[in-house]
Amino acid sequence: MSFPVLSVVIPCYNQGIFLKDALESLDKCNKDLFEVIIVNDGSSDKFTNEYLAELKDKGYNVIFQNNMGLGAARNTGIKLAKGEYVLPLDSDNRIQPRYIEEGIRILAADSKVAVVYSNANYFGDKAGRLIPGAFNLQRLMVGNYIDACAVIRKSVIEEVGLYDNMRIMGYEDWDLWLRIAFAGYNFFYIDEELFDYRVTSGSMMKNLNADIKRQNEIEEYFIKTETYIHFKNIVLLKW
Repeated sequence: MSFPVLSVVIPCYNQGIFLKDALESLDKCNKDLFEVIIVNDGSSDKFTNEYLAELKDKGYNVIFQNNMGLGAARNTGIKLAKGEYVLPLDSDNRIQPRYIEEGIRILAADSKVAVVYSNANYFGDKAGRLIPGAFNLQRLMVGNYIDACAVIRKSVIEEVGLYDNMRIMGYEDWDLWLRIAFAGYNFFYIDEELFDYRVTSGSMMKNLNADIKRQNEIEEYFIKTETYIHFKNIVLLKW
């Protein structure tokens, strides 16, 4: 395998205050395996912009773009990624060293596996563990239970299409997981806590899960997409 084997893509929008934690967690990983691509998605926060400019001066690969949303920021990083595998890491989360190594090992061993995901430890405003459990397509069709922080085969992303840059952010990863699953690829679950998921009072998913109106808008959006059409056809075939 040539360097980098894996590309860590970090979208950042006004979260420079947390980004240091994410980067420090990567410093503990095997740097011979990966590159880091940070995408500043049009941050309006002065501290974030100054910190990202400082990181760029220090040699980090920082991309500055207009604010286009989480999906578009991840897509920018994926398009520039040199690695065979991609790991999207939110700027307020942290990674455990074994995640990168185990993800690479599993994907290299089986070409039908496209996604490797794991448990997580909550930190910040919540303690405990996030335990998604083994992959189940029927469960995934009902709702997303796999976090975006997973090791993904880049060629499969290119095959099924990049993240959908939804107007209502929060379910880009669910849409991608469904498209990968419908394309016939496998998901591999590691029953270990291999990343840390920060929970804050203003976190996007916490607010989204509490907003029924926005959840309904997401469902209406999915109904209009090809992903949903594929979903409906699978359901009809099963019955």
